[in-house]
Amino acid sequence: MAIRAIENSRRSFSLSKNKNQMTVEEFKKWLLKFDADKDGRISAKEFRAAVRSRGRFLSNRKSIIGMREGDINGSGYIDEDEIDELLDFAESNLGFVFYC
Repeated sequence: MAIRAIENSRRSFSLSKNKNQMTVEEFKKWLLKFDADKDGRISAKEFRAAVRSRGRFLSNRKSIIGMREGDINGSGYIDEDEIDELLDFAESNLGFVFYC
C-alpha cells in the first residue's frame, strides 16, 4: 500500500511539473511574449520560436498548418483575438494541456 502512495505522489508531481500544462490565459500571455517586433501579432517564425522554447520541435510544415488554423482573417499572422483558434492545434499536435 505504501508503494502505491509513492507511485501516485510521483505521478501527480510529474503532472504538475509538465511545462506544457497551463490555463488558456497563461497560454495567451506566454505566446505574446514571443511577439519579437511588438506589433501585437504572431508570425510563423515567432510561433515556431515559442513552441521550441517549450522543448518541442515544430517543423515549417506544422507551423504553417498551425498558422492556417489560427489565422482566421488570412493576414498571415495570428493576432491576439485569434489565439483561441490555436488551442485545439496546440493540444492535438504540440502536447499542450489546458485546464481551468
